[in-house]
Amino acid sequence: MNNVNSVLMQYFEWYLPDDGKHWQRLKDDAKHLASIGITSVWMPPAFKATGTNDAGYGVYDIFDLGEFDQNGSVRTKYGTKDEYLDAINALKENGIKPIADIVLNHKANGDKKETFTVMKMDPENRQQPISEPYEIEGYTHFNFPGRNKKYNDFEWHWYHFSGLDYDARNDETGIFQIQGENKGWADNEDVDGEKGNFDFLMFSDIDFDHPEVIQNVKDWAIWFIETTGISGFRLDAIKHIDRKVVADLVSILTDAMGAENFYVFGEYWVADYDSKLDYLEDIEYGFDLVDVKLHMNFFDASKQGEAYDLSQIFDGTLMKENPWNAVTFVENHDTQHGQSLESFVEDWFKPLAYGIILLSESGLPTVFYGDYYGVEGEFGQTSFQEIIDKLLFIRRTFAYGDQYDYFDDAHVVGWTRQGNETFPDGLATVISNNSGGEKRMQVSTAKPGEVFVDYLGHHDGEVTIEEDGWGTFPVNGGSISVWAPRDIEEHLNK
Repeated sequence: MNNVNSVLMQYFEWYLPDDGKHWQRLKDDAKHLASIGITSVWMPPAFKATGTNDAGYGVYDIFDLGEFDQNGSVRTKYGTKDEYLDAINALKENGIKPIADIVLNHKANGDKKETFTVMKMDPENRQQPISEPYEIEGYTHFNFPGRNKKYNDFEWHWYHFSGLDYDARNDETGIFQIQGENKGWADNEDVDGEKGNFDFLMFSDIDFDHPEVIQNVKDWAIWFIETTGISGFRLDAIKHIDRKVVADLVSILTDAMGAENFYVFGEYWVADYDSKLDYLEDIEYGFDLVDVKLHMNFFDASKQGEAYDLSQIFDGTLMKENPWNAVTFVENHDTQHGQSLESFVEDWFKPLAYGIILLSESGLPTVFYGDYYGVEGEFGQTSFQEIIDKLLFIRRTFAYGDQYDYFDDAHVVGWTRQGNETFPDGLATVISNNSGGEKRMQVSTAKPGEVFVDYLGHHDGEVTIEEDGWGTFPVNGGSISVWAPRDIEEHLNK
């Protein structure tokens, strides 16, 4: 995706109300999203899950988009199939690319029990059996009676899975590896090596070594794209899926749709840069990855305060090392309070973090629904809509051209953008995690004597540009200031 001025919005958070109205909210919000500069929207999983209180990751039937009476309802948590299609169309009518969240690692809530042989595995080392082979019963037969073979007549059986987490015969939870010819976890080099082998994540784990599974997934992908008109995929939990399978599927889709027309990025939840680089090389850089390390750096910086060295904020990140493959984010549904990957960036640092991803040249920045609209309830969080709107305005007005970095201090760092022929005005951004200060930086396209002001309104001073575009740009303590030419300041409130 051309991300010079692109902005992705994750249009959901984990604790949305179970009211079936989210697709309608998105449809109604499409015009507003376009007006603030959102160019693509990552929508939550649209498939029938374990129930309407499921955020969509407990997937039951990927051919049911809220159309059939299954698992207690027709609609999903977010609405019906028709409402989903209406939301997609509204986004496209407003020039926004809809991106579908795709969950292919597992299935949940099987329709019937089957009997088969397993070995119980050590949860901390999935390569280590802690039992001899024995028979269990599991809900591994999926025949989707509510859909009654419409769109696709494939039925899932125990041999289409590599493992599961519940033995119905003995009413026991655990990690049970299914035994049989050509069964077992994916090869270690093809999935993440955490816990010995991280092929298994949850529910009934899909066996991508089975040719019937591969064919069904490919059939579904083409059906889904033709049915919805979606413009791209966000791939969930790919560190648990054979990377060759993922790369092959993406290659088929981008060849069919055209790489310029169909954007794909994946959630490979590993912070280590070398592991990310290995993955990108193995998939031949066929799609982008979320920049987990950058998020973790934001989390650490927010927790440590002035003890954190801001000059190291980009260390080990895709944003620094592979910016053309980086999808940058501050928060997402997994890092929220109360979630398994909780790593919530403290409120004081949120404006700084969003300034970094939205005003930098590198990466495709993501705005999180929970940060923009806030979150209610037990795990509530603050809305940062006002400052994110200002940063989005600055991004589409000033954030163009080459970037000069001044990350040469532990507590006050900054960068400038030099503008381009279409948007000639530059900008200067400064952030601080202690008592504040100033940073001498150059905006080479600025004219001597030109006056810059802080478009965030955090600092009420003015900076007069010196010879060759140099200026001394101040910032308050624990804050961010974005300096740009004063003569178009009136645009900020339009």
